[in-house]
Amino acid sequence: MIHLGVAILTLVLAVATGPAAVGKPAPDFTAVDETGAKYELSSYLGRAVVLEWTNPDCPFVARHYSADTMEKLAKTLGASDVVWLAVNSTHSNTAADTKAWKAEQGFAYPTLQDADGELGHLYGARTTPHLFVIDAQGVLRYAGAVDDDPTGNAATPTSYVGNAVAALLASGTPDPSETKPYGCSVKYK
Repeated sequence: MIHLGVAILTLVLAVATGPAAVGKPAPDFTAVDETGAKYELSSYLGRAVVLEWTNPDCPFVARHYSADTMEKLAKTLGASDVVWLAVNSTHSNTAADTKAWKAEQGFAYPTLQDADGELGHLYGARTTPHLFVIDAQGVLRYAGAVDDDPTGNAATPTSYVGNAVAALLASGTPDPSETKPYGCSVKYK
């Protein structure tokens, strides 16, 4: 009977601390980037945070980086006191791989290293790219695709992430607050 009670308690705790959910406090984390610098989500209270799941081997990510989608958006939003953090949960990724990719692409924001997939599972990241927007109070306000253009053919795609951040900065609520992410599956262990 004791073992059953422990199993039930473990299940309840797993459900209670499951993946991040829009409208709930974003799970705090500490992670390191490709240089070994430490990042802690709670240190950004007072600023909006964008988390971008990425994998340079994914054709969807490659398309967005060829078009500078993420870099332009990060620069535009960064001017509004928004922190942009990329996360690579690919099991085979190394810091050296990330450094080489960043040098090739020329972007400045950090890429958090998550080869064990812990951070990706914490947020429920399913695809690359998959984006999450956290408000200045630490509440997850948007989860989903970067835009409404999975094929890359739209003349003027709607930037879900840009719109979500703009709504937060205007003391509003993102609409939509969730969309279906598109891209490659995250290559977890």
